[in-house]
Amino acid sequence: MKHHLPKKNYKKGRKTAHSRSSVYYELLYEPNMGRRPARCYRYIKNKPYPKSRFCRGVPDAKIRIFDLGRKKAFVDEFPACVHMISNEREMLSSEALEAARICANKFLVKNCGKDAFHMRVRKHPYHVTRINKMLSCAGADRLQTGMRGAYGKPNGLVARVDIGDFLFSVRLREQHVEHAIEAFRRAKFKFPGRQFVVVSKKWGFSKWNKADYERMRAEGRLVPDGVNAKLVKEHGPLKKWVTFNYNEGEVAEHHKRLDNPEFTPETYHYTMSDDNKELIMVYCR
Repeated sequence: MKHHLPKKNYKKGRKTAHSRSSVYYELLYEPNMGRRPARCYRYIKNKPYPKSRFCRGVPDAKIRIFDLGRKKAFVDEFPACVHMISNEREMLSSEALEAARICANKFLVKNCGKDAFHMRVRKHPYHVTRINKMLSCAGADRLQTGMRGAYGKPNGLVARVDIGDFLFSVRLREQHVEHAIEAFRRAKFKFPGRQFVVVSKKWGFSKWNKADYERMRAEGRLVPDGVNAKLVKEHGPLKKWVTFNYNEGEVAEHHKRLDNPEFTPETYHYTMSDDNKELIMVYCR
């Protein structure tokens, strides 16, 4: 008896005799199967299982790029920000993240320009999924053990997301916000479950609201630091922060007191102003 299936899908089996008149090779069929559907790995039900020295042979994640567009643009150039947020506790495969990334990036490049945005993928696929491969061939029932030793081998990578987790974020100019919303609406179709798109009140990827950011930048309390801004805290030498709010008459009175031998430097101290914005020198009589 001969098998007429493609030779590349087989590997040589053992020589068996089923009768005195016929001897043939039993071939073990190794199917070239595709991926399992994502619904098999949708729900979070086990502990995190990351790649480690105990979990070896893990395939690479499909998604390799997590920052797109003009990622080196300074913080002042892109004031608007749009997020895609998960509304379900589930697992998203690296293939789905890559498909959504490509979908959103293509729409933004086409409608805004390749240098008019900076998009980030906020979730990374670290959790390893497993599969217990089963044979589907002649004689498979004599080779398989069913549920005995059913701990599978690494099959792929997924990201574990919860309700309220950020999936994608993009910073861009105000006139392109509508394009970002549409790009994320299209990218949502690549994911299972529910997601929603929100327009942030923050300035770009920073943690300050737009009004506070503009005020603090004008005051010099925020310094651009790449894609974000750095807060200049009220620390350092005292001479850097002390301000003297005196008119000319008060300055003359100050010099007059210094000429008085009863006045010594120990007879004044520093205190905060009423609006807590500056230090003032107060004289003690």
